[in-house]
Amino acid sequence: MNIKSAVLQLSSIAQEARLEIFRLLVQAGANGLPAGNIAETLKIPASTLSFHLKELSHAGLINSRQESRYIYYSANYDAMDGLLAYLTENCCAGAKVCAPNSTCKTEQKELSL
Repeated sequence: MNIKSAVLQLSSIAQEARLEIFRLLVQAGANGLPAGNIAETLKIPASTLSFHLKELSHAGLINSRQESRYIYYSANYDAMDGLLAYLTENCCAGAKVCAPNSTCKTEQKELSL
C-alpha cells in the first residue's frame, strides 16, 4: 500500500457516520447487509447513507453486490487488512510480534522521558 491509498482510506472513515457504517459491516461478516438494514440500524436517512456508502466504496473499504431488488454492502477485509498492515508494519521497531504491553513500548516511553 502507498501513502495516498492509506490517506484516502483513513479520511473516508474519519467521519462518525462512515466509521459506524464500516464497523457495522465488519461485524456483519462476508454476507454484508442490505442498505435498508444499515439505515435502520444506524438511523441514517437513505439519501445520507447513499452518500456515505459512495465515499467508503470509492476508498475501496466496502464492496457492493445486487441480489434481486436489494443492494448488499460488505466490508472489504483485504483492504482493511492492508491498511492495518501499513499502519503497523514498523511497529515496535519491526518486531514480529508487538503486544499492547510489549517491552518495546515500555522502552519507548522510558526513552521519551
